[in-house]
Amino acid sequence: MRFVLIDRITELQSGHSLVGIKNLSLAEEYLADHFPGFPVMPGVLMLEALTQAGAWLIREKEDFAHSIVILKKAKTIKYGSFVEPGRQLKLHVELISHEERESTFKGVGTIDGQEMVKGRFTLMRYNLRERDPALHTTDAQIVAMLRDLFATLRKGSVGARAMVRDSCADATPAVIASQAGR
Repeated sequence: MRFVLIDRITELQSGHSLVGIKNLSLAEEYLADHFPGFPVMPGVLMLEALTQAGAWLIREKEDFAHSIVILKKAKTIKYGSFVEPGRQLKLHVELISHEERESTFKGVGTIDGQEMVKGRFTLMRYNLRERDPALHTTDAQIVAMLRDLFATLRKGSVGARAMVRDSCADATPAVIASQAGR
């Protein structure tokens, strides 16, 4: 994964849907070229963000059974407006069908309720060892890295957990921990 286009997973209904957040920062390296003087997130990366959200849903559903999850097909992709630095793109994907090697989703990326990208897409998945048995160890390394990244995305930021803690000043420690996603 060259670009990790999800900063946090905020909601997860196992095997059904996922909501993630992408905070677009001027520090994103691709913004220097897209476009000089008018930096906006490329449409293909908005679609990739939806794809990554779908991939996390599949990985969680299948307990990281496959090291590789890639986009196979995108249908009826529509774009709304530009996503500029300083904005937060909320990504919502819903699993429509789940077959042995392919899963189909409908997804939408919004900012303040306005649709920026939406459509249907199909992801396929496999392990490298299926094509070359010598890559078994590589599969295991990829899956371990993905599990760590998933745990990080599910935790949220330290600041977000502090906000939950502050808003629950009178709550019991068990309530605070459950609301902080622990």
